[in-house]
Amino acid sequence: MIAVDGIAKTYQGHVRALDGVSLSVSEGEFTAVVGPSGSGKSTMLNMLGTLDRPDEGKVRIRGLDVDKLDDRALSALREQWIGFVFQSFHLSPRLTALDNVATGLLYSGRRRSDRRGLAAEALDRVGLADRKSHLPHELSGGQRQRVAIARAVVGRPPLLLADEPTGNLDSASGEGVVELLHDLNAAGTAVVVITHDPDLADRLPRQVRMRDGRIVADSAATSETAVEGGVGV
Repeated sequence: MIAVDGIAKTYQGHVRALDGVSLSVSEGEFTAVVGPSGSGKSTMLNMLGTLDRPDEGKVRIRGLDVDKLDDRALSALREQWIGFVFQSFHLSPRLTALDNVATGLLYSGRRRSDRRGLAAEALDRVGLADRKSHLPHELSGGQRQRVAIARAVVGRPPLLLADEPTGNLDSASGEGVVELLHDLNAAGTAVVVITHDPDLADRLPRQVRMRDGRIVADSAATSETAVEGGVGV
């Protein structure tokens, strides 16, 4: 579905955030990208989500070279294919849960009534059908993150990128969000979770471990090696 090949990124001050990283994510895959602070995880998410461009290397979505797209075409591609969830919920405090989710379709060309109808369906998917008219301050942290996830998936993108989605939540709320991500993945959405929590990463089918801007381990590669070597499945 999406692949980065030999990407590198250096920020002001000669900070090498990514150093020749290659990674591909297949349709329907559930992957954790894990590592300590400063390992390059969030920069990796920005590259996978086409929010930033690498200094070196290639990013491809469904085989399409992102580098050849102008900003307008890139925005359209992002809107169609990728949903984003961040540690901070980024909800508008003056909008209800329903209208916050509907903003995920603001540039889709759909009528307002259609956007709100799809937003209601998305809230139902994340278990908040009875919270549509609530403002963010009337919701718990876990519920606000569910609203943010509903907004990310309201257009049913095939790929969801989640950056520390449980970072601001207590353990019970965080567990509910992880279960929701599993449910979305089971329904066919590819999910990539960026996390510093090794326990969370170990619960996901694939773990990609980063340090100092490089991938140092990938359980998918380890599994393929084991199969090729005849070390049973």
